[in-house]
Amino acid sequence: MHLLLEPRERVSFGIAAILRGRAEVESEVSWVALAAHLEQAVVVDADERALLCATSAYRWHQPSPEQLGSAACRRLLELGLLLGDQPAHAGPRALDQTVRDMHWWLPAAIMHRHSRWQGVDSVDEMHAQGLVTAADLRRSLGPPPPAVTPHEGVYAPLPRAAGTAFDAMLERRATCRNFDVDRALPLSVLGQLLQRSVMAQATLEAAPDTVFLKKNVPSGGGLHPVEAYLLVQNVEGLVPGLYHYHPLEHGLLALPSPPPAQMRGLARQILSGQDWFADAPAMIILAPRFERCFWKYRNHAKAYRAIVLDVGHLSQMLYTCATEAGLGAFVTAAINEIDIDRALGLDGVQQGAMAVFGLGWRASQQATTEFDPAHRVWA
Repeated sequence: MHLLLEPRERVSFGIAAILRGRAEVESEVSWVALAAHLEQAVVVDADERALLCATSAYRWHQPSPEQLGSAACRRLLELGLLLGDQPAHAGPRALDQTVRDMHWWLPAAIMHRHSRWQGVDSVDEMHAQGLVTAADLRRSLGPPPPAVTPHEGVYAPLPRAAGTAFDAMLERRATCRNFDVDRALPLSVLGQLLQRSVMAQATLEAAPDTVFLKKNVPSGGGLHPVEAYLLVQNVEGLVPGLYHYHPLEHGLLALPSPPPAQMRGLARQILSGQDWFADAPAMIILAPRFERCFWKYRNHAKAYRAIVLDVGHLSQMLYTCATEAGLGAFVTAAINEIDIDRALGLDGVQQGAMAVFGLGWRASQQATTEFDPAHRVWA
């Protein structure tokens, strides 16, 4: 079992000193253990840290009766930070084995596991911190680093090409925060978008059980591990609900879903409270199958980065296709991954959500400000 031990410091003003008229800062350091197979960080004391550091991550060993009887050993076994071979320890042991069998690079596995959200309302947090507008950010955080950091010297100008229809289309790409809730998205438009972005255009069969996909986006190792799930709210011919997209059959499979009346609530939940996105008629959840990538890149320091790039490639392709179709679109990583995975029946280790893309007809009025400084969308 692999884990990271991290010191965390909590700084506060001493109440006793304040009552005596002095401002004194108090510091309290606690150590937490972050394991790739556990959802939560766990505070550990000195005896528990010593026992963890003395335990092999690879080899089973028989602890002494004194160790087994210690409070540190009992608590670590109960939490799943130590793995035992008794039936009572089967759950954490199976989770740890899944991580090992998936060939995760362990630092990436720990980062992935402990950066996922559940039940977070990022909008409430923004309001609570007073960080809603650009002016709020500047006032609270100071100026950002420069938009561009030039090197010393004279830059040689490049020729500027005359704009084409393609350039004009690219300029219309602006994140949509105002969707027309009364206008359904045609199924044909959604199908064309998926056909251009997520559908496999061809396959290469290296062996009967070894198939590679060719899509319109690049992918690390040509593996294309990112799959698409849909949250549908208002698409012609589709019952509101959750769906899985098959990139070879170019088809949708309905999954167990909440009642249609609850879909917007689910949308808001998975989008961590971002109401301005929650009205999108259709959302595409980009969920990598980590096992597909790690089959080739086993315990590889760059494998997780390649998956993140894959999600970015698909996001940009979806954005471009939606803009070409005259639709508004968004993509966000501020999502509650754990809530999404549970809704879709994913475990977050073999496969898990990483970003959500949404699309639909843009509303005629801006209820929420959109970033369109060139005025290509909102003239």
